[in-house]
Amino acid sequence: MTMPPGAVPPGTRPPAAMVVPQFLVKQRITMMVNRYEVVAANPDGSEGQLLAFAEQKRMKLKEEVVFYADAGKSRAVFSFKARQRLDVHAEHDVFDEHGRALGTFSKQFGASLLRSTWTLMAPGIQAVGQERRLSVAILRRVWDLIPYVGDVWVPFVFHFDFVDTATGAPVMVSERQRAVRDRYTVTVPDPRLDFRVAASMAVALDALQSR
Repeated sequence: MTMPPGAVPPGTRPPAAMVVPQFLVKQRITMMVNRYEVVAANPDGSEGQLLAFAEQKRMKLKEEVVFYADAGKSRAVFSFKARQRLDVHAEHDVFDEHGRALGTFSKQFGASLLRSTWTLMAPGIQAVGQERRLSVAILRRVWDLIPYVGDVWVPFVFHFDFVDTATGAPVMVSERQRAVRDRYTVTVPDPRLDFRVAASMAVALDALQSR
């Protein structure tokens, strides 16, 4: 039977409400607030329009990052927030601008002792993300343990690959670029993953990685 245009095959889920196949995340560090710019990636790899502007306030009992439509913070469009206090391995919920849940993510404590590992869940998706190179993961940990050396900032280039736990298919990839400031290229091959969840996870990989 021929399916009508736009129809979804049985047993599959339609694309998410907001789908962005590739975008960039750039960090801007200030005294009390970490700021992130999420921008579209043009076909040639250059920066496109600003998609969201995020702020992470430090010293909060519950980790929370709010994403705005512009750098002037005229309108909050989505956010993520930890369920537990002062716990890097807490579950984090992603909400739209009306407070509706879009997905969750959390860091796996045991697996992350050697290689940072995250669980990501959204409608129709359960994925696991892990540092791509074990050697870099180990080097980062050893560097932090050496007195006087661990305090020296070194821009380790590490990448994360998220795959669907049921099929092994790629869901999301975050690749850190060689730059003075933290900068990431994020690719989302799975159209079921909402951009707001992907952007939240991408920012969390930087904001929460060292905790």
